Amino acid sequence: MKKLIQFKNIVKYFDGQLILKGINLDIYENEFVTLLGPSGCGKTTLLRILGGFLEPDEGTVVFDGENITDLPPHKRDLNTVFQKYALFPHLNVYDNVAFGLKLKGEPADIIEQKVTRMLKLVGLADFGKRGVHEMSGGQQQRVAIARALVNEPKVLLLDEPLGALDAKLRKEMQKELKKIQKEVGITFIFVTHDQEEALTMSDKIVVMKEGEIQQIGSPTDIYNEPANRYVANFIGASNIVDGIMVDDYKVIFEDKQFECVDHGFAPNERVDVVIRPEDLDIVAPSKGKLKGIVKSVLFKGVHYETVVETKAGTSIKVKMTVDEDKPVVNEAAGEMMSADDFYLDAEDIDTLTDAIIIDRADAQAWNPETDERISISRVEYEISKQNGTYPVTFFTSAGTCVTSNMIVDDVNRDVNEDYGEEIYAVNIFKTVDDIQESIALKTDLKIWANAVAFDLEDGSPVEITDVIYDFDPATITPGEYYVTFKTTGYTYRVDTTDKSEVGAAVGLAFTPEDLHIMSKTQGED
Repeated sequence: MKKLIQFKNIVKYFDGQLILKGINLDIYENEFVTLLGPSGCGKTTLLRILGGFLEPDEGTVVFDGENITDLPPHKRDLNTVFQKYALFPHLNVYDNVAFGLKLKGEPADIIEQKVTRMLKLVGLADFGKRGVHEMSGGQQQRVAIARALVNEPKVLLLDEPLGALDAKLRKEMQKELKKIQKEVGITFIFVTHDQEEALTMSDKIVVMKEGEIQQIGSPTDIYNEPANRYVANFIGASNIVDGIMVDDYKVIFEDKQFECVDHGFAPNERVDVVIRPEDLDIVAPSKGKLKGIVKSVLFKGVHYETVVETKAGTSIKVKMTVDEDKPVVNEAAGEMMSADDFYLDAEDIDTLTDAIIIDRADAQAWNPETDERISISRVEYEISKQNGTYPVTFFTSAGTCVTSNMIVDDVNRDVNEDYGEEIYAVNIFKTVDDIQESIALKTDLKIWANAVAFDLEDGSPVEITDVIYDFDPATITPGEYYVTFKTTGYTYRVDTTDKSEVGAAVGLAFTPEDLHIMSKTQGED
């Protein structure tokens, strides 16, 4: 197959920010190539450089053996279809498609032959006299494609052309585009952030992230053998767990050894193990290679998305003391003020500031008639690193003040060596109103308890995914309550046509071929 396009070390900056970081990519004749990645990854920038709409700051673009880096767009043997089709609203379908040919001065009979052929190709043979404003979104997109193809370019560039279509029409047009590409026999370069779109249509997928290419390969290769954690997560859903490659064809994860089909890793190398949801089967616990509890079941139309937890996450419980709200009233100044008691670790004291104390105490002052907030002008306290209770007083400039307690206590944390995680939180003092007026209580509870979790190895944050409590926020009364914060344990998503019951004990079955092993040095996310 002939090499048609070469990007050689393409670098592009916007406003001092590096957008493309030395892109090298070869594209061949008659390929359907998809540039895939999230917004801001550089895929559209690369396409616009190929189209001649942008100039690279460094690097070369070679087209059919010729350096076209400095060539203007109209002299490049390619056409572009954008998400906004840019059709001429005052022209009918036929004249929109014929526009470029008329500009070239082609004879009328040749124009008619070419336009008629293109309208047949895109399924619009009987729509030539129709106004484009009378066409549906899918029909307008076909007109835009016909207008681009009628000029017989060697390459068609498509910049998210299906983005404006509804889901059903989008799927139909995916099939149509692939059929058209095969029939006209030219190279299509397609930009999208839709993974399913890329897998459905492409001969070759180029996965991009932050201006760099992460992997190039066929849809099958990209899906079944992702190069790194980023690709595995971006191309379809993935279960990714930490593992150790003890030897060729042998991997350990969840403290068990399993056979796999991968080899060539260093002995005892740390790896990521990828298992696609459709490759897992839910079976009886006694028949599973792993055992777990069904945590959720979501019906997706043709299958159930089932989440199975094989090991519980790291968790910590805190006490929440709830009182009635008893604000201080300063009638002369027209002010009210309140503040909560709160807990501190001794190690927090070195970094303590007035702003932190105000935040942790949720100290606030307000005008009771207008509810307008009033600034806290001064904070007075004395504190040491010894466990104990230390009063802190908050003042407004009008002299309104309220006192609460800072309670220094032993660090409340839990370390999970199995997961390599640590979770931390402090006990909470809140009012009934605080609880009842919260619009995002789980988030507020995390903030009030200063709940955080992090990785023991590198200190990176770990998400607290679950906040568990046993009270009704709408009817809560003064008293003591307990709140549990929890990270995600070992969970696996399973796509299956069989429905399981939440809370059921199940087994997970898989084959050696279902395990895909990635080295952690290959661009971890």
